[in-house]
Amino acid sequence: MSGYEMIEVETGKTSMTDITSKVRDCIRRSGVRDGICVIFSMHTTAGITINENADPDVQRDMLYGLDKAFPIRDEYRHAEGNSHAHLRTSCVGPSTTVIVSDGEPVLGTWQGIYLCEFDGPRRRKVLVKTLSG
Repeated sequence: MSGYEMIEVETGKTSMTDITSKVRDCIRRSGVRDGICVIFSMHTTAGITINENADPDVQRDMLYGLDKAFPIRDEYRHAEGNSHAHLRTSCVGPSTTVIVSDGEPVLGTWQGIYLCEFDGPRRRKVLVKTLSG
């Protein structure tokens, strides 16, 4: 596999891990000055999102809200017992795209890129593909 980089992330049981600096490093190594960068989780129970990186209570509140929206329930039929994690991942999404300008991701003042773990702890793989445009 080529044309992208792989980031490996150790996660907690349910967590949001800031991967912004790792994505920034991938963009710099790509040599792309202007274009887009796609960040993709290779997992069905871990998603990618962009959200506030200044106040850690935002991450706590997001995980709390997803837990309330998609609780663990006995009624789920999936044999692995992690249907709640699949639902949360589908809601958050498996990927995000950021604009690249002057070799840097274009993010708002308070934005960070997060790997969202819904069925950990695990070692997760995230692909980063930077394209010139």
